[in-house]
Amino acid sequence: MTIGQPRKDVYPSGFTMSESTKLLSVQITLITAYALIILLGLVGNSLVIYMIVKYKTMRTVTNFFIGNLALADLMVDTLCLPFTLVYTLMDEWKLGAVLCHLVPYAQALSVHVSTLTLTVIALDRHRCIVFHLDSRISKKFSFIIISMTWFLSAVLAGPLAIFREYKLIDLQPINVKFVVCSEKWPSGNARDGTIYSISMFILQYALPLGVISYAYVTIWIKLKNHISPCARSDSHYRRRKTTKMLVMVVVVFAVCWLPFHIFQLVSDLDKRFFKFTEYKLLYTIFHVVAMCSTFANPLLYGWMNKNYRNGFILFFRCGHKGDNLNANAEFSVKTKSHPLRVEARNGSLCKYRDRLGHPPTDV
Repeated sequence: MTIGQPRKDVYPSGFTMSESTKLLSVQITLITAYALIILLGLVGNSLVIYMIVKYKTMRTVTNFFIGNLALADLMVDTLCLPFTLVYTLMDEWKLGAVLCHLVPYAQALSVHVSTLTLTVIALDRHRCIVFHLDSRISKKFSFIIISMTWFLSAVLAGPLAIFREYKLIDLQPINVKFVVCSEKWPSGNARDGTIYSISMFILQYALPLGVISYAYVTIWIKLKNHISPCARSDSHYRRRKTTKMLVMVVVVFAVCWLPFHIFQLVSDLDKRFFKFTEYKLLYTIFHVVAMCSTFANPLLYGWMNKNYRNGFILFFRCGHKGDNLNANAEFSVKTKSHPLRVEARNGSLCKYRDRLGHPPTDV
């Protein structure tokens, strides 16, 4: 399974002159889609990391894990998507031997990091909520866990960087030459690739989602049946809201990546599928859908969590002096008895941010 580029090594595009990806309108659509995904991913995930670094109240264990997700998505936006688009449009690999090994490895690495991090978040919340454990993972230990996710992901993605070949193909007697970046497994056939694909589908997608689903189902049952005392109702409500947000993050990730994983699995199990004229177009469509997960998380945070939403508002309204009563409604409510209330209501959000020092309480 090659993540991040179509399998031209098996079926060179030189044989498919009628494929739709050569049409100008399709190429413009693909360029627009990839450019939009890259832009939204860079801006959204950079803002998430910025908020966690900037504000002390955002430096919690859950937010550290969320920041790790954002970092993995930023890797895809910078190291994978631009090169994948170029390879798709140019019909051959013209990016050199180093990127031939790096691009598929970087994307596989980021996907592994994302699934492992989502699993860790689910298990951590399951531990605290279902078993009523007030002692959360320490911040220091959370960084150890994050380091372990990157190390394990690097090992699992390793074969995509090691077993690759950058070569020139010369098709005779038609005298067509092109460069490909292809998988080259030790056995010399595609069987190893198929075994790796099935293994990664299980380890990278099916098994983590099974664990995550079990964790959140039990969490949801616990929260639904739990009757909190009045003094703890606020905390209970925040837990439910945060759990809803994290479940949505998992659902979006699963939905975005499912078509791509199925497509790759079917392609590896039945090599005749590579001879389908529109194989590359289908691959690219499913790849675009999968890559939408790289910018979806910041949108979910801004929609479902007041802390991130307020932080995004603070960032984008910095320096704006206009009348922002509606935009700042949440700040007005939260600062009702605060001496900075008038400044926030008048739209002087930079001054509000600097004097207060941080947005409202964290997840």
